[in-house]
Amino acid sequence: MAPSPLTISRAALMASAFGLAAFIAPHHAPFNGGGALVSTAYAEDALGQEVGGHLQQAQKALAAHKLSQAMEAVDAADAVKSKSSYEAYVIAQMRAAVAAQSGNAAAALKAYDVLINSARTPAASKKQMLMAQASMAYSARDYANAAKAAARYTHDYGADPQMQTLLVQCYYLQQDWKGTIAAVRGIIAADQKAKRPPAESQLQMMATAYGNLRDLPGQTNAYVQLVKYYPRTQYWQILIHNLVSDQSLSPRLVFNLQRLRLATGVLTNPSDFQDMAERAVQMGLPQLALNLLNEGYNRHLLGSGPAAASQEHFRSFVAQQAAKTRNDLPASVQEAGRTPTAGPSLTTGYNLILNGQVDQGLALIQQGQEKKPRFPDIAQLEKGMALIDAGRKTDAATLLDSMNGDGVVNDLAQLWAVYLHSAAAR
Repeated sequence: MAPSPLTISRAALMASAFGLAAFIAPHHAPFNGGGALVSTAYAEDALGQEVGGHLQQAQKALAAHKLSQAMEAVDAADAVKSKSSYEAYVIAQMRAAVAAQSGNAAAALKAYDVLINSARTPAASKKQMLMAQASMAYSARDYANAAKAAARYTHDYGADPQMQTLLVQCYYLQQDWKGTIAAVRGIIAADQKAKRPPAESQLQMMATAYGNLRDLPGQTNAYVQLVKYYPRTQYWQILIHNLVSDQSLSPRLVFNLQRLRLATGVLTNPSDFQDMAERAVQMGLPQLALNLLNEGYNRHLLGSGPAAASQEHFRSFVAQQAAKTRNDLPASVQEAGRTPTAGPSLTTGYNLILNGQVDQGLALIQQGQEKKPRFPDIAQLEKGMALIDAGRKTDAATLLDSMNGDGVVNDLAQLWAVYLHSAAAR
């Protein structure tokens, strides 16, 4: 998606030009009797009579808006041989002013380079010049020089919203996808620190950049941010499609994604309910499997048609497994306490919650997390799911929202948090 053009008014560019002309004045006395313009800032700096005469003509022509005559006078001053470094500097000042007013971006940008790189230019003026240079180059569609100036501005003077936006757009329009991503990430970090939402257009550009780099995890994370701050249906659809297409997901994450699809109304295939239930049984959570199957029956997606008999047979099997697990809970709790590994405590704690013993289950899950599970982020995600199943959705949203790092586990956690917040708002 192409970005909206950054609006740089001609008035702003004209102001920068007048600023340059004004910048000359405080540093120079009027022509003295000998025809030289003497600097009041540097006693040793003076304009020779020939250079000074041409520049005086340029100033008069500029004031009268006779821009071609002004540039001719500047060129004449520049053609003088054996100019001092000071004279070259003042010529660059006048050239920038005339070029900016006449719309000659190429000439103005070169003159700005001379001024910005000169030790004679005060820091405050360099800051203004860099911003004007970046804006002028962008308006001239010279995105490479615009990006260079904006990046230098950010490096030398810190973040500025206009310069950051311009930098992102320059990288994007040059199809510099890595530069686009880095620039947007810098803005997002600043936005998060300031507790404000990132701009939707910048997140869109980041998603496009990741897509062009064929970086599916990165693109997924960008759409997670879009769903989080701008929960539009199309973003959810793209995001779910990307996650389903991710062949690197572990079985437990596939199961979590299935549950998310169920919660958001995307999962409607009867076979998906059986697949979810089978995964839950394999995870040692048959009661959760039974709950999911019952949800399928409640939605009238199971229990009818030619597969109704086999579906009921499978539900009976799962119900038996759930009853056995429930009866074995006291022994499982004892065993989990004796086992140094995390798995038994995490699974048994979840089963306690599914069977109504929420506080005891959460305590056992906490013990399991303290035993350093192999995948601590997945354990935290599943604790959030346990809180959802316990009906403690506010606590679940808080926990899942805190998982804001990189990676698909954190992406799923953020999506669940978005879903819970939106459900609470309805």
